[in-house]
Amino acid sequence: RKRQRYVEKDGKCNVQHGNVRETYRYLTDIFTTLVDLKWRFSLLVFILAYAVTWLFFGLIWWFIAYCRGDLEHLEDHAWTPCVNNLNGFVSAFLFSIETETTIGYGHRVITDKCPEGIVLLLLQAILGSMVNAFMVGCMFVKISQPNKRAETLVFSSHAVVSLRDDRLCLMFRVGDLRDSHIVEASIRAKLIKSKQTQEGEFIPLDQTDLSVGFETGDDRLFLVSPLIISHEIDERSPFWDVSRHQLEKDDFEIVVILEGMVEATGMTCQARSSYLADEVLWGHRFAPLLSLEEGFYEVDYGGFHHTVPVPTPACSARQLAAAAARRDAHLYWSIPSRLDQP
Repeated sequence: RKRQRYVEKDGKCNVQHGNVRETYRYLTDIFTTLVDLKWRFSLLVFILAYAVTWLFFGLIWWFIAYCRGDLEHLEDHAWTPCVNNLNGFVSAFLFSIETETTIGYGHRVITDKCPEGIVLLLLQAILGSMVNAFMVGCMFVKISQPNKRAETLVFSSHAVVSLRDDRLCLMFRVGDLRDSHIVEASIRAKLIKSKQTQEGEFIPLDQTDLSVGFETGDDRLFLVSPLIISHEIDERSPFWDVSRHQLEKDDFEIVVILEGMVEATGMTCQARSSYLADEVLWGHRFAPLLSLEEGFYEVDYGGFHHTVPVPTPACSARQLAAAAARRDAHLYWSIPSRLDQP
């Protein structure tokens, strides 16, 4: 049975929240809630916010004119209305739009004989500025979100296990398709696997960190050209006892997270991907991409996902380390014995 992904290849988390009872918490942070909405709902809220305020204040302007009797003295030039040339609800609605958007065509203007209209004018001007600041701020933040920037950060379709400096390493490749760089880029990796504790507790999606150079600073990337990220399988690695045969039968997911700041905007960007057990190739390494041309280096992204088979022991890293220790011990004892020979 194919494992259900925790994180999709494109970085989307395959988790849905159900039975959330405290939905009022979304309203306490209404700004973030609006920013997180899908574009079609954000545009709907944006249009409704302005349309409702225009209609609401247009209705109030019409109500003031109706209560004052302005609509009954439309042809009486001696009558001073609250708003000149306001002859119905449509004109009141247009005056509401002109007031809130500060268009000011000059045909409909408020007079100084209407104190309630002056108060309403001040109230609509203040409230209109708040609506503009809130909605324009939401749209600006939503437009400037660096989600699309993450789509130009690519991960290799497979991870590989092979020898590097006589040590088994789990490796994957990352690259940036844009010429503008990701500043302060860093990489993390987590192993997602079910486990059962010694007390009998079952943890369905336990997360374990995979070291990709945190101690040495190798997790801080200068991502100008594609890089191969390496996790050395040592005694601290969860793959210490995993051989090639065990890997083919194992069930796990490796989630990789690349973070950094977009050079053009200074906003934080995060790209994610994952590898299932059947997407980890034992005994392969990545094909080289970089070539030296006349005056510059060229990266051939056509072979970004290509791997080539290489001779790799099928045993686990523990067994490989034990064999190397036995070989070193044999050499240590054999050299003095040879020196003792005449």
